[in-house]
Amino acid sequence: MTLTSSPLAINAAFDGGNIRVVSIDDAADGCRIDLEIVADHQSDFFQWFYFRVAGARAGQAITFRILNAGKSAYPFGWPGYKVRGSTDRLAWRMIDTGYADGVLEWTWTADASLGWFAYFAPYTMEQHEALVARIAAMPGVRHRELGQSLDGQAIDYLSIGTGPKQVWLYGRQHPGESMTEWWMEGALERLTDAADPVTAALLAKATFHVVPNMNPDGTRRGHLRTNAAGVNLNREWHAPSPERSPEVLCVRDAMDATGVDVAMDVHGDEAIPANFLAGYEGIPSWTDAHGEKFYDYGRRLAAHTPDFQTDKGYTKSAPGNANLSMSTNQLAERFGAVSMTLEMPFKDHDPNADPEFGWSGERSKRLAHAMLETLAGMIDEL
Repeated sequence: MTLTSSPLAINAAFDGGNIRVVSIDDAADGCRIDLEIVADHQSDFFQWFYFRVAGARAGQAITFRILNAGKSAYPFGWPGYKVRGSTDRLAWRMIDTGYADGVLEWTWTADASLGWFAYFAPYTMEQHEALVARIAAMPGVRHRELGQSLDGQAIDYLSIGTGPKQVWLYGRQHPGESMTEWWMEGALERLTDAADPVTAALLAKATFHVVPNMNPDGTRRGHLRTNAAGVNLNREWHAPSPERSPEVLCVRDAMDATGVDVAMDVHGDEAIPANFLAGYEGIPSWTDAHGEKFYDYGRRLAAHTPDFQTDKGYTKSAPGNANLSMSTNQLAERFGAVSMTLEMPFKDHDPNADPEFGWSGERSKRLAHAMLETLAGMIDEL
C-alpha cells in the first residue's frame, strides 16, 4: 500500500514477500520510502525482505530505508551487505547499501517502472513446485510426499540412484536462506544428468534422498527462520512433534527407515562473507577417525573449487557440548553419519568475489556440482 498520493506503490503480498510501509515521501527534489521488515509469525525473528515498487519514473532516484534493521535477528550481518535488486526477477544484481544507526539504506535510479528488491535472490514456492515437477518426471527419479507442513503444504522427497551408501541432502530449514534451494536445484540437475559419467558412477555407489525444502510454510509466508508456528526447525531434531515440527518428524522418520551414511544440511549465513562447513564436534560418540572424514571432505572441496574455503567458519563445540537438537549433530550421533552443515553467504564469497552479483543463485548451483564431484571422489571412504 502507499501512504501518500504518490504514484509509487510498494507491495509484498505475494509468494515469499515481506515488508511493511511506514511512509512514502515523493517530493519534487527526491523520493524516500521508509519501510519495516515484518517478524515471523509467532516469533521475534526477522531479517528476510522481498517486495516490489511500482510506478517509478524513468531516471527517478528512490531511496529506501529499512528502519528496524538494527532490531533484526542478526544485525551484525548488515555491515558490508548489499541489497539484491531486479527488474525482471531473473537477474538479481547487488546495489550499494549503507547501514548506520540501525537503518539499512540504498538508492535505486529507476530504469523501469517496476523494480523488485530482496535480501537475496528469492526462491519461491512456485519455483519449488516447478522444480519438483521437472525433476520428478526424469528417468530414475522416485517422488514421494513424506508428510505435510502445519499449513498443509507437501514435504517433497526425491530419491535417485541405487547404490548402497545412503546420502541425504536437505535444505531450507530456515526459509529466508533462499540460496539453499538454488543449491538444491543445482544438485538435482546434476544428479539427473544421464550423460554425466561422474553422476553415473556416484549413483551406482549411492542412493540420494533429497528434500529440497524443509519449510514450505515459512517460505511462502516470507519468514526468516521459522515455520507457521514460529518454530525453528533446526532445533527440533531431538524430539520433533506433529504439533510443532511435523516437517522434521516426517523427514527424520524417513531417515530412520533408510539409514544415513552422509548428510548435507544446506543453509545461509548472514555475517561471514564466505562458504564454509560446520561439523559435529562435541557429540557424545565423537572419535577422531569419524571426524577426520568430515575434515577430509572439506579439504578436498577447497582444493576442488575456488568457491569454498576452510579458514573462516563457526567455533567448534567443546567435547560433549554438541547441541543434539540440531540436525547435523543429531544425524552424526544417531547414525554415525558423516554429517555437515553447508553455510553460504548473503554477502559474497570474498576469496573469489563477484562485484556485480555477489554470491548468487547460479553460483549456489555450481557449488552443489562441486560438492557432488568431491563426494564422488571419496564415497567409498565414507
